[in-house]
Amino acid sequence: MGTQGSPVKSYDYLLKFLLVGDSDVGKGEILESLQDGASESPYSYSNGIDYKTTTILLDGRRVKLELWDTSGQGRFCTIFRSYSRGAQGILLVYDITNRWSFDGIDRWIKEIDEHAPGVPRILVGNRLHLAFKRQVPTEQARSYAEKNGMTFFEVSPLCNFNVTESFTELSRIVLMRHGMEKMWRPNKVFSLQDLCCRAIVSCTPVHLIDKLPLPVAIKSHLKSFSMANGMNAVMMHGRSYSVAGSSGGATGSGGGSKGNSLKRSKSIRPPQSPPQNCSRTNCKIS
Repeated sequence: MGTQGSPVKSYDYLLKFLLVGDSDVGKGEILESLQDGASESPYSYSNGIDYKTTTILLDGRRVKLELWDTSGQGRFCTIFRSYSRGAQGILLVYDITNRWSFDGIDRWIKEIDEHAPGVPRILVGNRLHLAFKRQVPTEQARSYAEKNGMTFFEVSPLCNFNVTESFTELSRIVLMRHGMEKMWRPNKVFSLQDLCCRAIVSCTPVHLIDKLPLPVAIKSHLKSFSMANGMNAVMMHGRSYSVAGSSGGATGSGGGSKGNSLKRSKSIRPPQSPPQNCSRTNCKIS
């Protein structure tokens, strides 16, 4: 709960992501391709770390991302270990034109398992616009990602291809990991026609739809709506109705085929008349 003077947040969720990988794989290019957000680190000791913020729209929710580019040089490994605390997602970046950068992903996975175990991660192959110089086949990278339980993307900051999509997918994985799966439950807004059909079918058995004073097309739509939504069995006045298969009625007599298409299930009903051995004088209502 905020006070009267508290600023209104411009986002619904705040996530911290790390971009890791060997040096000169283009992590800075990925950050520079993001036009919005601040590029100054909120901390003064940002040597060896590039920082950028961006806000994405994920299923109608605003998600602000704090993106930290840890340098791939060995002398910055201690910085990665300190910045990995509190990270909620990690992008493992390699250069598709540099085989050595792809082979170094194993070392980064070991660092992550040691200092940030359990943090969701995705594999990103950078510089797709240089595919004519490719040294890492797409299928090999995809199988490697599947083996390590990661989602795989190939991106191109120069062409603005798959950059935002990779951040969006990692944000989805992180939020679902933290119990935000309600965001992706279908929040379907029913049309007026669906609402009317639901109201009619909920109180009308299927076999009585034909008797409604409605056009034939609407009656047919009501029947289809009833079947599709599992509303073909409706309780009306203590009786349940269900549609039986047409094959059962075909085996009977021709005169009773129409009657056999609807089955009336057994239900307890009050007696319609008093028993024969009971007279009006000895049957009293208490």
